[in-house]
Amino acid sequence: MERAQLVKHLMGGEAFMPIDKVLNEASFEKIGNRIHGLPYSFYEVFYHITYTQKDILDYVILDEYRAPKWPEGYWDQKQAPESENEWEQLKSKFFKERQQLADYILDEQNNLDTPVKNSEDHTLLRELLLVIEHNAHHAGQLILLLRLLGDH
Repeated sequence: MERAQLVKHLMGGEAFMPIDKVLNEASFEKIGNRIHGLPYSFYEVFYHITYTQKDILDYVILDEYRAPKWPEGYWDQKQAPESENEWEQLKSKFFKERQQLADYILDEQNNLDTPVKNSEDHTLLRELLLVIEHNAHHAGQLILLLRLLGDH
């Protein structure tokens, strides 16, 4: 598979609204609300997406990797950011780390079919597909939350 096509899928929006647009439509005042009995807020889902993407990036590129405790290590302990600045920093972190992963994928020196540094079995392609699937899955939740919050 062509690397550029893989990165296009990583960036999202092929079959659903890209996360960039979803985030632009979310109002800061509502992102911490848990509604309709759901166990998470818009913020919590986006935090989880960001944290998981970074965890997989670390798994792929770091010489020494230690997995966070599941599941609590992958979710924030609060349901809303403490400030708009914290929210903006989280969004910036997501896009910066997504671009790091894209750049890593586009680098021809990084073989898609050989195991990553921290695995004997998991290839770079497998890890990239995990990020794509995970981000797409949770992007759908974010879109639903937007609608339930009245932001879409």
